[in-house]
Formats: sequence, C-alpha cells, structure tokens
Amino acid sequence: MNQTINKIGQIAVPVKNFERAVSFYENVLGVPKLFEAGQLAFFDCGGVRLLLSPPEKEKFANASSVIYFHVEHIDEAYADFKEKGVHFTDEPHLIAKMGQTETWMVFFTDTEDNTLALMSEKVVAE
Repeated sequence: MNQTINKIGQIAVPVKNFERAVSFYENVLGVPKLFEAGQLAFFDCGGVRLLLSPPEKEKFANASSVIYFHVEHIDEAYADFKEKGVHFTDEPHLIAKMGQTETWMVFFTDTEDNTLALMSEKVVAE
C-alpha cells in the first residue's frame, strides 16, 4: 500500500524557558492550550498541534522553522500584539498579489528568539 502525507499533525517549537514560552503563546498570542505534561505544553492552532518543550538534545537547541499564523485582519492583529509587547522585526507588508487576492505578512520573535509571522489574505477590488 502506498502511504501519502495528508496533513501536519504537530509542530515542535524549542524553548529555553518553558514557563515564559507557555505564557507567551497562551496569554500574549492567545493560542488555546490543550494540556501540559511535565516540560511539554500542547496548543491547538486551528487543528494543528503546537508542542513547546526544551530540546531533548543539544543538537536540537536551535531556532524552529518559521511558523506563519493566519489572521483575518493583519493590521489589527499587528496593533494588538504590539500593544501586548510582541517584538516585531518589520511592519505588515504586501508579499504577493494574485488576481484580486493580496498576501500580507509581518514577522516577529517569540520570547525564545524563534522567528514567527502573521499572514493575512485580503481581497481587493480591481
């Protein structure tokens, strides 16, 4: 039988300070926490599970891949998160325009120096 990948089940995000990271994702970003088990915290991000944990081995102690969080209104989310103390590395900007759809992004870092992004798709009249 030929097996194919059909979805992402979980993304692990390495953290240096477990409590600080959990608080950031839960209280600042507002990602719903599912549960904690020791030094593992699981969050539900639209059906994809995020796992925050200190790296199991030193070779995994580097920053995670960029996670792009989808938001409906990027300018409002940017202003809200900035007010909560999120450190953005740029401002919302247009990445691509495909027909009447514009893709906008803005990048930020979490408390553990992982690079993350907000993304939004805007439908514009021609």
